[in-house]
Amino acid sequence: MPSSFRRAAGFVCLLTALLIGFVTSSRLALAQQTLTVAKLEEFIKSSIQQKLNDRDVANFAAKIKMSERLSPKVVEDLQSAGAGPKTVAALTLLVTQSATLSAAPAKMVMTTQQPSGPPAPSDADKKRILEDTREWALNYVKSLPDFLCMEVTRRSVDAHFEIGSEGSWTPQDRLIEKLTYFDHKENYELLQHNDTALIGKTWETLGGSISRGEWATLLGDIFEPSTNTGFHWVRWGTLRGHLTDVYEYTVEQQYSQETIGYGDPPNNQKITAGFHGLLYVQNSPANVVLRLTVIPDIPPSFPVQDVDQTVDYDYQDIGTERFLLPLHSQVKMRNGHIASMNEIEWRQYRKYSADTSITFDTTDDKPLPADNTKEQSAPAGQSPARK
Repeated sequence: MPSSFRRAAGFVCLLTALLIGFVTSSRLALAQQTLTVAKLEEFIKSSIQQKLNDRDVANFAAKIKMSERLSPKVVEDLQSAGAGPKTVAALTLLVTQSATLSAAPAKMVMTTQQPSGPPAPSDADKKRILEDTREWALNYVKSLPDFLCMEVTRRSVDAHFEIGSEGSWTPQDRLIEKLTYFDHKENYELLQHNDTALIGKTWETLGGSISRGEWATLLGDIFEPSTNTGFHWVRWGTLRGHLTDVYEYTVEQQYSQETIGYGDPPNNQKITAGFHGLLYVQNSPANVVLRLTVIPDIPPSFPVQDVDQTVDYDYQDIGTERFLLPLHSQVKMRNGHIASMNEIEWRQYRKYSADTSITFDTTDDKPLPADNTKEQSAPAGQSPARK
């Protein structure tokens, strides 16, 4: 049951061979899928936004089992939001079918928090920050040096994932690979699986999910002008002691090159999805991205769900120069009630050398301290000086 999350404009597959060995149980979970009222609303509103066919949405809704009582008021609200007549008819049937279930919990009323940090930047500063960041992002891959590093991947699975929860993760294994980045291309050499040294094997022989190259292509995908990305400054943030401007961004499906695949040819399925997330732009000395998150907008009828990715960048010394390079990445995705999580770290950066005798200290594989990836509160005070 291989699955993949692909970027058409990129040169790597992000995740493949998701959760091999759970084929039967995941198909059963998909066939018996139940939704909360909140998840149903999210699906219908997403289908309206993406202009999905009314008949297709209605057919999917007809197969849903509700875990909570669906009220006529929710159906009326969805109809007002643009749900088609066939969809409304299917939802009305769900109202009857779910009448004996418990009521959905009351929606939480979100109170507006006082933003932390300095006053928001001016509109002119927000625009200039994005322009500077765009120029940097589109040249990011070209600016990278040739290098070597060690990549550590810890893979975990939740075989009974509860939708909407943080997950209960069971560690599966750990991969240690040598990443060679030469002439803007990547090459991976598997060094160790758990505590066993390996020679001449690749990750494909081990099965499971894997990540490749997302750190290099994400930025270009988001800032490419043809993507027509929408940006909105939301707040200040602090990462690893750096003050950042935090922007929300959105790429609509019609401009997206994010493709998500499921299954093997000739029965594979593939969709192009819009996506959204956050960008943490360092305030000074340069407008560069220290963190980004990516959440594809996947229709609930597709087998692969809840893809959620975070990539952190930090300054690394290579030779006598410093470069902004990947530090840590986390990727989650779900198929039915089976979820996968990969945590990837890059360390021991070195200047590229063709010397095949170069080795890495594979005992240096302890997880990064939480402070390296945890966001801190932004300091209060005046707006920082802009260069």
